Amino acid sequence: MSEREADVRSRLVAAGVDLVLHEGLSAVSLREIARRAGVSHGAPRRYFPTHLDLLSAIARQGYADLAARVADTVRDAAPDPRAQLVALGRAYLDYAAAHRGMFELMFRHDLLNSGRLGLRDSSLPLFTLLVDLVARVRRPADAAAPVLAGALWANLHGIAQLWAWGSLQLATGADDEALLRAALEAHLGPSPSPWEEPCPCCTTSAS
Repeated sequence: MSEREADVRSRLVAAGVDLVLHEGLSAVSLREIARRAGVSHGAPRRYFPTHLDLLSAIARQGYADLAARVADTVRDAAPDPRAQLVALGRAYLDYAAAHRGMFELMFRHDLLNSGRLGLRDSSLPLFTLLVDLVARVRRPADAAAPVLAGALWANLHGIAQLWAWGSLQLATGADDEALLRAALEAHLGPSPSPWEEPCPCCTTSAS
């Protein structure tokens, strides 16, 4: 691929990302993406064989953005794995609320099932991080960690979706932070009380 072709592809994807983020998924069309990218209306078909290819390229940027936000949030959280799980869940819910159109695009079944650009694989690093944190909370780690992580992910995704529809606010009267922490406790048990945690001075060997 020439430098010019790579530039046009990049501009098309960037225009699509901007359109999804600011006007929502329903506003996406090849003609509008081409107009925003400053190319002819036939250009998207030349650089992306199908509509799904271009949408998948846009969605992949969403996964990259979400992964970066989660990584930053978890890194800045306390080293305790449960605190990092709270941070991960908070970042996930915040992204879904702030970038509704992109969130919907990233999880469209036709894109995921098409295999375009390996979108399912794009979500695996985030899931791997979730599994690792769940395993660390459940020390000693066991084989159930991936299943628990999957259930927790499904719970977080459900909270994000139902919150966007206004259903959870109406039904529970709770904020999404309370729902996030309830989901963690439902899948991993309650947070240990301070007196249940080992005292550092008791675990340090005498010199």
